[in-house]
Amino acid sequence: MTDLQQRVHGLRLADDVLAGGDLIRPALRELRSAVKLYRESSHTGDVGRELLRQIGELAQIAGWIASDAGRHEEAERIYRLGISAANQAEDHTLAGNLAGSLAYQLSNTGREVEGVQLARAALDGAGPEALPKARALYLDRVAWAHTKTGEAQPAMRALGEASEALGQDSGGLESPAYLYWVDAGELQVMESRVYTELRRPLRAVPLLRDVLSRYDTTHTRELALYLSWLAVALADANEPEESAATAERVLTLSADVASERTAERGRVVLAKLEAFRDVPEVRALLDSAA
Repeated sequence: MTDLQQRVHGLRLADDVLAGGDLIRPALRELRSAVKLYRESSHTGDVGRELLRQIGELAQIAGWIASDAGRHEEAERIYRLGISAANQAEDHTLAGNLAGSLAYQLSNTGREVEGVQLARAALDGAGPEALPKARALYLDRVAWAHTKTGEAQPAMRALGEASEALGQDSGGLESPAYLYWVDAGELQVMESRVYTELRRPLRAVPLLRDVLSRYDTTHTRELALYLSWLAVALADANEPEESAATAERVLTLSADVASERTAERGRVVLAKLEAFRDVPEVRALLDSAA
């Protein structure tokens, strides 16, 4: 069991530096192997629950990887498998993480209303006893879901509640390993993205610059994604030259990254810059990209 836990966490760490297209095969192989082990072996109730929990954790990272690779239908099936496994294991925190991950995908793929409903269900299902880090993550996803439906006030309220939840985290509370990446910096990233989507560039640009000034450059995919929001926010702030320079970095970083998310963000940025085609720097970038 310890070996399986280590492989699951190894996939999470790999996802920090590699894209979905690079990881999809090993992720699916690990998930199939864990499901087969559960179905074809005899085990006690406690061992069975732990196996179900590991299947749930595997499904979360495998679903995330599949989504990043643009395989959204497959990702949804994987997430729902994981939710079922987590519920059977009676691990409500894990079930909430899986439901929130699926809600995030729905919000980003044209199913925004479903995204809000599922993000709120994930938060409600975890209950008030959810660990602070988990609650902060669920609230972050609620904020994003409302942002994608254009509901600014619920989005801002959820961001504030996420920050309050994270503030209650302390060294005495041990969160699950899969929440290792949830910290104040990640909440700031989400806040800046929410401001960008809501077209509030005067708030978004300083936040994004602060995040990017200390971001780990080995995380190429995330760096490209966060730069894409900065490029959009700069365009909204009527700074087309700087937006074009930032967009060029996005496209350069994305060129060798097997991520549909970064590819889509590149298209979003170029579409945003079309309104500034008469600016020489923008025109040069658009012509080069074409």
